[in-house]
Amino acid sequence: MRLNSRLNKSAIIDKKQKERRLRLIDQIRKNLISNPVKDIIAGIIVALVSLPIGLGYAQIAGLPAVYGLYGSFLPIMVFGLMTTSPQFAIGVDAMPAAMVGGLLAELMIAPESETAMNLVPLISFLVAIWMLIFYFLNAGRIVKYISSPVLSGFISGVGATIILMQIPKLFGGSAGTGELLVLIENTVSQLDKVNYLSLALGLGTIIIIQICKKFIPKVPMTVAMMAVGALLQAIFHLDNYGVKLLPEVEAGLPHIVIPNLAVMNGHVIDVLVESVSIAGVIMAQTLLATGSYAAKGGYEIDSKKELLAYAGMNVAGGLVGSCPINGSVSRSAIAVNNGTKSQIMSLTAGLVMLLVLLFGTPVLKYLPVPVLTAIVMTALIGILDFKMMKRLWNECKGEWVVFMLSFAAVLVLGTVKGVVVGCMLSFWEVAVRSVQPPSCFVGRIPGHGNFHSMARNSHAHPIKNTVIYRFSGNLFFANIDKFEGDILGAIKDDTRVVVVDARGIGNIDITAIDRLVALVKKLEARDISFYITEHESALNDQIRQLGGESLLDKGIVRRTITLALRDAGIDKPYQLEGVEPDEVGEYLESEEKLAEFEWAFGDKAEEKMQQLAEATAEELRESITAHDEHISILESHGAITKWGMLGLFDEHEFWDHLEARLEKLSEEEKLSKEDVAWIEERIEKRRHLGEVRLSELNPEALKVLSKHRKRIIEHLKKRR
Repeated sequence: MRLNSRLNKSAIIDKKQKERRLRLIDQIRKNLISNPVKDIIAGIIVALVSLPIGLGYAQIAGLPAVYGLYGSFLPIMVFGLMTTSPQFAIGVDAMPAAMVGGLLAELMIAPESETAMNLVPLISFLVAIWMLIFYFLNAGRIVKYISSPVLSGFISGVGATIILMQIPKLFGGSAGTGELLVLIENTVSQLDKVNYLSLALGLGTIIIIQICKKFIPKVPMTVAMMAVGALLQAIFHLDNYGVKLLPEVEAGLPHIVIPNLAVMNGHVIDVLVESVSIAGVIMAQTLLATGSYAAKGGYEIDSKKELLAYAGMNVAGGLVGSCPINGSVSRSAIAVNNGTKSQIMSLTAGLVMLLVLLFGTPVLKYLPVPVLTAIVMTALIGILDFKMMKRLWNECKGEWVVFMLSFAAVLVLGTVKGVVVGCMLSFWEVAVRSVQPPSCFVGRIPGHGNFHSMARNSHAHPIKNTVIYRFSGNLFFANIDKFEGDILGAIKDDTRVVVVDARGIGNIDITAIDRLVALVKKLEARDISFYITEHESALNDQIRQLGGESLLDKGIVRRTITLALRDAGIDKPYQLEGVEPDEVGEYLESEEKLAEFEWAFGDKAEEKMQQLAEATAEELRESITAHDEHISILESHGAITKWGMLGLFDEHEFWDHLEARLEKLSEEEKLSKEDVAWIEERIEKRRHLGEVRLSELNPEALKVLSKHRKRIIEHLKKRR
């Protein structure tokens, strides 16, 4: 019977995989016949954009510039034939080129030397092998464990390193190698040899591209500036004034490169670590970006098969002597903006680059090095994630520190050590979040059922003589101290019951079980009852298997908080601390939203309510100015706002804020007193409807509402 079950399960999985393959094939077929003309145009533009970028990145990777064209020919066509993504573009890109260039610098291998020319394509082959290993291990799932701050910090660090390497080339010097201090020293040592014409060409190119990117983003300015640089050389012979040009390149196809393992002699570990790091970065960056385009385009990709495509494109890159190939967000954006719907785009781009290699290379000798360097630097500026850094600073200082540590590690220690630091930071983040899961103490809100966080609801009160603790994470050796410390810290002299809301606990380990058993004994000695509630039944099985059966036998494990309280002799109506027994009786369990603003926005609830009231007041003012007699917000049965349907308590607070705002508009003479009086009359009708509704649910709750309203009115008076 068990065998039949497995066979049936296997048949279902095979059927689903077959259906998905058919969907992908149908998707590709439809894309191919959708609009090939747009795909061809997009491919031509992508190839033209790849010209200056590929030339520059090849030099960053320690290769002659023409290898950037080699890497933009065969690998792109192989990817176009293998990928399941109809829109994504790849090519010689900043990240792998920078990482390879950084490794050559660390190993003291001269750029464009024979060793570099053999080692770089070998790294591409190794990256392809790692991609195949990733494919068989289904390692694409690992991407979700790399946090955005770590990945962004790492990428930004590599971009900043290569920019520092390239700065001397802007003014006619030689590119540097190494880490931050060495690069600064290299730049300073060449300042006495500045060619000011080169500097003007380089800085001018950067400024023009950056300005045009802001105001005319769809115009491929990298191509335009490359053409301008070549034209200036043809007319004014810039080389006569000390401006360096690209070396002349012979026309024709690249020679096939055979991997030479001997070139790793003495550097095996370094090369293996670097190649797996590059493969990991390509996988993470390209899979994330491809998935993003798929989500926006409304189609599916096969993440596992994408790894085969990445392996294929890097085998092709190694064969033509190129550095590792990566997905390109910038070129993909250009392709999508030009209407591409299929990989005819990539095939076209590859064919265009083939024509350039056969017939267009004589033009390359007219390209000024500072112009090409500036084009590359503007592309590298694009990968410096200042937006992420600013966002983290404003919203999460802890993750900002993670970003900066990842960034600094690459800049100061180099790419290989930076990768190690980045991985350590990722695992550290996971560990910290596991050790410090969300937790809170909960209570009851007068006039409403269920249990609510007292940290997020100022109206929630603890049940007398009771501590209810909600823990929202797996319980194990690393966080049991926090769990126990929070509970013991909340116990007062009159506490008689402790209840754990364990709905967020999915797993528990043996250390936590032993500590729980000890905690129960400690509380029993103080005559305090302890309960674990609300969790899935599978947790009970773990408790039993790990030696905590006594917790089950003693009835410490209960299905709900209510049942645990009843077992402890605490029945409804619950007596709440700070609430008189005759003030509010037992509360109806209803679907009514109560104090939802405070639940949603925490300590910013009042600010958000004020903003909502201001927006609504402005909407009312515009409606009255336009003589619109039908104002829906005042006539419907619930407070329909831009935020959504408000609960009865929130609605009453909203009306108080709105009336205060209307009064201010009247003082500013933006609304007449008659109009304000007319609106307030309808607000009172709406308020009355809400009170009737609330009295139907629970007459006693009106007393709480009245007190709550008085507090709000007093607060608004103080603000005015």
